[in-house]
Amino acid sequence: MEKNKIQAARATDKLPLITEVMGLFEQIGKRMQTEDDEERRWLIQHCTDPALDKLLKDMTVMELHVVDAIGRLEPVNGITISKTFGIPKGSVSKITRRLAARGLIQTENLPNNKKEILFRTTPLGQELFELHQALHRQMERGVVRFLQKYGSDELDLVARILKDALETSFLQPNEEE
Repeated sequence: MEKNKIQAARATDKLPLITEVMGLFEQIGKRMQTEDDEERRWLIQHCTDPALDKLLKDMTVMELHVVDAIGRLEPVNGITISKTFGIPKGSVSKITRRLAARGLIQTENLPNNKKEILFRTTPLGQELFELHQALHRQMERGVVRFLQKYGSDELDLVARILKDALETSFLQPNEEE
């Protein structure tokens, strides 16, 4: 009985910190959504092609991800894009039609298979792919610079917490409750 009281007291002591951590996770989620705009601004600022600059202003983040997928894997079909990057097949189909209409990718049918369509970047699409890769390299440098201020033990703890979070269902009740 005494052990349960001690555990309950410890849980109560942690509650303000747990509440703070939950609030911080929520803020990080919101910030990630607004960073899409920051990424678009970076791409536009670093774009030297006026035609690409115009296209960037109307592109969605998902369209950028599909161009990136095609640039990495070309020639590639829609099913591979869907499976590799976790984008629904229907979304890949709609997005690739828009990208082709904008001149960023080209399609080709296999000679002996009329159903399968392969995608490749056009020169303009390749330019966008390379610009997007430069953005990711810049972001990676920023993350490394940010994390450098922490010691190995702190980074190990953060990595363990994040791994645990990825493996935990927050909707399933715990047997101890």
